[in-house]
Amino acid sequence: MPDDFAAIKARARVLPKGRCFEDFHHGQAFEHHWGRTLTEADSVLFTTLTLSYNPIYFNKESAHGAGHKDLIVHPNLVFLTVFGLSVEDLSESGGPFLGVENLTFHRPVLVGETIRARSHVRSARRSDSRPGAGIVGWHTEGLIDDEVVVDFLRTNFVRTSDAPAVL
Repeated sequence: MPDDFAAIKARARVLPKGRCFEDFHHGQAFEHHWGRTLTEADSVLFTTLTLSYNPIYFNKESAHGAGHKDLIVHPNLVFLTVFGLSVEDLSESGGPFLGVENLTFHRPVLVGETIRARSHVRSARRSDSRPGAGIVGWHTEGLIDDEVVVDFLRTNFVRTSDAPAVL
């Protein structure tokens, strides 16, 4: 068995993930993969774990009483889901996250709706203070069908192609 393991390990190779700074340019568009149907289990668990006890997130009678057709998905779960959908295309290679600005929720998301994400590069420049890195900003939107339900601006350091693996 150890010889088999050694042979397998010898054939293994590291597959690079993510994009480098040079892979981004102003205006570039990304339609992020798959999307995600937000289930009642997702919503109730998130609400419980974050101690967000607004009954429109976990009590259908309260949601109906507030004028909603179904339970509302907690807005922070909507935001984090859209953010997560963008990671593979935008920031999977690492680099410090610099923040989110102008986070806007355009309408409540109902349990059972499927959200997808798209992003556009809004800025890309080399870092003055961090050699081997650039600063990239994206405008990301979360959509249900063709309706934007959440959007935000996000910024990260992104490693340049000639930089060490860790910033």
